[in-house]
Amino acid sequence: MSAAKAILFDLGNTLLYFDGVWPQVFSQADQGLLTYLQSTGMALEGESFLGEFRGRLNAYYQQRESEFIEHTTAYVLRTLLAELGYSDIPEETISQAMNSMYAISQAHWKLEPDAIECLQTLRSRGCRIGIISNAGNDADVQTLVDKTQIRPYFDFVLSSAACGIRKPNPRIFHLALEKWGITPGEAVMVGDTLGADILGARNAGIFSVWITRRADTPANRDHADTIQPDASIAKLSELPDLLDANSL
Repeated sequence: MSAAKAILFDLGNTLLYFDGVWPQVFSQADQGLLTYLQSTGMALEGESFLGEFRGRLNAYYQQRESEFIEHTTAYVLRTLLAELGYSDIPEETISQAMNSMYAISQAHWKLEPDAIECLQTLRSRGCRIGIISNAGNDADVQTLVDKTQIRPYFDFVLSSAACGIRKPNPRIFHLALEKWGITPGEAVMVGDTLGADILGARNAGIFSVWITRRADTPANRDHADTIQPDASIAKLSELPDLLDANSL
């Protein structure tokens, strides 16, 4: 294989890590959402509304993992509010509600300490770099990229919320490659999730690199015997040498 022209990165648990406790963060985020909605004049009963909203979100999360389609968190919220009698809500209100919710989790996402050095090295070699992230809200992804000040290194940041398709569907990888006008054989995908990043890259014909630093999860353990990456690294700082060793 010739030298790689482009590197695709996952975002969460690849370039960024989460330093919070998810159940606590979810609870705080839901409360932030409710507080904002009530401030707009919606008479929502807190416990009942949040219970229904979180239940629908959990069902949505399960559905998207099997169908690889992203309906977005905003869609879930708008549908619930319509059923409660609040239809025709301005898009700005929904957007601000999402911002109030995701601002809580955004405070807990941190840049991996070796991310900048890795990205600088790749850029110095002339590599094109992009992000493909599975996420229920595109603005959340874009905010995290800006908050961690890594946008200058990337040609684009593509989220499943923006295009409606989730990894491992190969279509989202092909959309990324089309932005560059390159073939799958000229790209590398780096990510932490076997069932999304690695399987998706394999389905799309892209060389896959599994980063294992944050990869000890139940889902990855379930796939450990069935989904094999083309290569593995423990941390981002190992990526340039790996690419050299494999003539990628």
